Amino acid sequence: MKCNICEIGCSIKEGAAGSCNRYINENGTIMELFPDSYLVVCPISAETMPVMNFYPKAKFLQISTSGCNFDCSGCVATVVAKEVDPESNALQKLTPQQIAARAIQEDCIGIVFLMNDPLASFYTFLEIARIARHNGLLVGCSSNGYFTEHSLNEISPYLDFINIGIKGLSDEDYRSCGAPGYAPVVRNIRRFYEKGIHVEAACMHKKGEDEKVYEIADTIAAISKEIPLQIMRFIPLDDADISEEPTIAESERVCRQTYEKLDYVYLFNSPGTDCINTYCPQCGKLIYERDFYGPMGSKLRRAEIAADERHCPGCGYELNIKGTMSEKTYNENDFEGGYPFTRALEIIEGTLAAIGVRDRKQIVKCWEEVLQGGGLQRLHGNIQDFENYTKQIARFGKMTGHDSGASDLIKHMKDRIVSISSRLEGLKRPSVYYVMSSPLFALEDGRLENSLVEMAGGISINNTLGCSGRPGMKITAERLNGLNPDVIFISSFMHSTLDDFYASCTGLGISVSAVANRRIYNHPAPCFDFGSPRWILGLMHIANCLHPDVFSFDIMAEAEEFYQKFYGIEFSRNDVNRSFAKPVKSWAGAL
Repeated sequence: MKCNICEIGCSIKEGAAGSCNRYINENGTIMELFPDSYLVVCPISAETMPVMNFYPKAKFLQISTSGCNFDCSGCVATVVAKEVDPESNALQKLTPQQIAARAIQEDCIGIVFLMNDPLASFYTFLEIARIARHNGLLVGCSSNGYFTEHSLNEISPYLDFINIGIKGLSDEDYRSCGAPGYAPVVRNIRRFYEKGIHVEAACMHKKGEDEKVYEIADTIAAISKEIPLQIMRFIPLDDADISEEPTIAESERVCRQTYEKLDYVYLFNSPGTDCINTYCPQCGKLIYERDFYGPMGSKLRRAEIAADERHCPGCGYELNIKGTMSEKTYNENDFEGGYPFTRALEIIEGTLAAIGVRDRKQIVKCWEEVLQGGGLQRLHGNIQDFENYTKQIARFGKMTGHDSGASDLIKHMKDRIVSISSRLEGLKRPSVYYVMSSPLFALEDGRLENSLVEMAGGISINNTLGCSGRPGMKITAERLNGLNPDVIFISSFMHSTLDDFYASCTGLGISVSAVANRRIYNHPAPCFDFGSPRWILGLMHIANCLHPDVFSFDIMAEAEEFYQKFYGIEFSRNDVNRSFAKPVKSWAGAL
């Protein structure tokens, strides 16, 4: 029997499952194997989902299950789509009625299916959509768009908005994800749009693939220039190669070129960029100003129009913004709402990898423990402070039977910390500013990176800024100049080349001591200052940079020792990407 949920169109024998392992042929009927089972149920704001031109700032209830009908390299949600067992205790059972009631209880205006694809839990999503519509709630989702005409027609009467991710415009792009070709996606964007459903499209920008983005923009424009395009600067995770990552400056150039093709274009995964804002398509006036808000997310900070206004205040152009802007701003918890949830699971997996855990069941056991009873918030607090982090490492060691590995890791990290702290007395501490990619995107004060600065003998000026946000927020050039930091460090998660960074400082009129004295530093490799125990290498690097007359750690030798001792492999910078979970892109430690 042929499955008619997605265009992969599996032929499923009686009693067997399709390629996504989410549906079974039961007596000639395609049945969902894991209905009403959720990994995430929590509130989220529209721009964090992200949807940019639909009910700005509005609060929705996010639901996510597990699994996916695609298998894409470098997937930002790989732990959800590929690694979480659909029968894990980390998933909670809720009826569609309970989901709708939760949305109403949380004062949400709608329900949105995110992170993994609703095509992996189609019947669950369809029933929720029906009940949500009955209760006056809006319904939306993020999807790869691989609906059949049948499933599209089934969901459309209940769908208010959809964000469709486009892998490319060649069959090869889709075959690499396990699908036969791209044509159904373009067809479905047109069908949803023609049915009056608010459509936004998204695509990845990889290094050297500018023309792919332009081609996608032209294809969308042929349907409607008013369909917003979200350009996701590629973050190499999972098994993706670090060489595929473009710089923010490169992605900004592509984004600005695409403005000529579409009315609304947005650049994500680029802290500090102005390309995340909404501008009037006719006169270019700023309408909504936003900040980077974690992978694939943004946060609306300022509006130049009233909540129910739909015309540019500069030229009167009618803007394609659906719905009324919320008067309230909803701020998600640190690891809840959107893709930061997947980063939390990666942090757990990365810590377990360093204490010798290689059993997938043990990783899932730790995920399950943390995902219950507010464990995510506790985890976020624990990883910002070394003493609490050691307790977390020890707890994982006890849970998995790897007490010895946990003790070895804690001792290794403590030895390096003591070797630094014992030599700090009497040293003049330089003032340090920590950023993510852009000179103006300051990391929030509670983050680990700022603690590393203090541990390495610096004074973190981020701790005086009072920045909220996830992982921080923009400040003004005037404020930065007033602070006049001696040293600037760039986060190893979303970095910028030093040439681009200095050029940005010049363009923004930033004239602080760190710029004048050329004391701006990148880390030697990704994830050296947050996300996994590898931050101990970043601490030593920071100490070297702050006090070169006192510290001279051989970071590459330290990295080799760390990788050999805790991962059992050699260290190579070319094999490390932005994954917190995997020490190298080819990591196959967990089975």
